Amino acid sequence: MKRTEQTLVEQMKISDLEIEKRKKLLNLTAEDQKLLTDMKLYISENVDDIVTKFYNEQTQVDEISLLIGDADTLRRLQNALRKYILDLFSGYYDNEYVNNRLRIGLVHKRIGVEPKLYLSAVMMLKQYLFESLNNFISDMQVFSKTYAALDRLLYFDITLVFDTYIDSLIGEIETERQKTEVYAKSLEEKVVQRTKQLEELSRIDPLTNIYNQRAMYEYLRHALASAKREDTVVTIIYFDVDKFKKINDLEGHVKGDEVLKYIGQILKTEIREIDISCRYGGDEFMIILGKTDLENSRLICEKIIDSFLQKYPDYSLSVGIAQTGPTNYVDSDKLIKMADEKMYLAKKEPGCQVRY
Repeated sequence: MKRTEQTLVEQMKISDLEIEKRKKLLNLTAEDQKLLTDMKLYISENVDDIVTKFYNEQTQVDEISLLIGDADTLRRLQNALRKYILDLFSGYYDNEYVNNRLRIGLVHKRIGVEPKLYLSAVMMLKQYLFESLNNFISDMQVFSKTYAALDRLLYFDITLVFDTYIDSLIGEIETERQKTEVYAKSLEEKVVQRTKQLEELSRIDPLTNIYNQRAMYEYLRHALASAKREDTVVTIIYFDVDKFKKINDLEGHVKGDEVLKYIGQILKTEIREIDISCRYGGDEFMIILGKTDLENSRLICEKIIDSFLQKYPDYSLSVGIAQTGPTNYVDSDKLIKMADEKMYLAKKEPGCQVRY
């Protein structure tokens, strides 16, 4: 059930039995209730005077005056105090009375009345009530008993008000704790996300925007492990730009970078999503192909070469293809060395751009 569907008594689980226990703890008896009820008529006739005196004194305190704020609020507070004083002498200190006291505590907490201000206000109210009773009760024994009864009832009320203060504070702490947990969780998620982003960036070659050598070795190890489990092949394509140093020397490094960037674009668009393209270093590139035979690997190479020559017809690529599996497997370094050797064979053989 929502808190807004419960009374304060229900929210704080204060039963009728609990109310009676509290009365007993403070020695608030049926005789006390009768003594206070006997004063009801007199108090009701003088309640306005008590309320006026009380707020005349309270509004002299700047801190309290600022909390009250305006005339309309003061009138509402005066009416609430008038009702409270009459309730004190009603003789009915039941579930409804307790709920009203709890509400007073909640209102005081919400408008920012500190406990010290509330307690000082109770002391002042008690003083005015005692003075008024003293003017009416001539029998000192009756006055003394009535004084003690009212004192115990006010203590009873204070315990309820402070229960509300404490419950409200606990609620605020719990709310802040939940907010902190949500914030901490969001931070953790952001850290995880940012860590993944940074990890991914650390695996990307900044010039070509494809994977770097570090990522290439990781993916190649995974591809080899997967191939061994499934008895399939792993093929790698290894290539570089012929006479790349000459391009840099004659046309400048800006031109060289432009060529490398374009190769990165080709590899991002021309190969399958399941394949991995990497810049191995300098002008050397590598593609990891899963479950692809040598003939299909050659077709992929030709597609890359055609795309490259469309933009740079005066340049050329040399490509080597190496494969391992499905029966015997070599490690990553050996497989790369095999592809590298094939690439250099392609360079030496006139008119041949791909060797496998």
